[in-house]
Amino acid sequence: MATHATMPMRRRTHARTPARRGHSALAWAVPLALGVILGFWAFFIARDGGATTGGQIWLGVVSGAVFAALCYALVRVRWALPRELRAAAFGVLAGGAVGFLSSLNGRSVLAASLIGLAVGAGMFCTMFYAYYTREE
Repeated sequence: MATHATMPMRRRTHARTPARRGHSALAWAVPLALGVILGFWAFFIARDGGATTGGQIWLGVVSGAVFAALCYALVRVRWALPRELRAAAFGVLAGGAVGFLSSLNGRSVLAASLIGLAVGAGMFCTMFYAYYTREE
């Protein structure tokens, strides 16, 4: 009677590395879109149903530009980081953004920090799991 046996897998001797990692259109389009979303979100939270002012517009533009620049920088250097630090960087970025938006909502600094910390910890766990299960 035949039994099933697992076939040995061929191990790669070198890492898969695309020739131009980080230079695709998505490398700048995704951070730009996320920055625009965060900027509009910050603007609308600061507006709070009232009249639009120049300060609210600048808050949205600057916060969106800073977030987009940080996202782009993280995308550029993520493969140079070990998986733990890479997951932590994504967690800090997501937690900081959500904490910032939560603080604009009028919450206390402690509440906004706890919400940002919870989101950052969740993003760290998610990204660590994703990188740990897909890397060799």
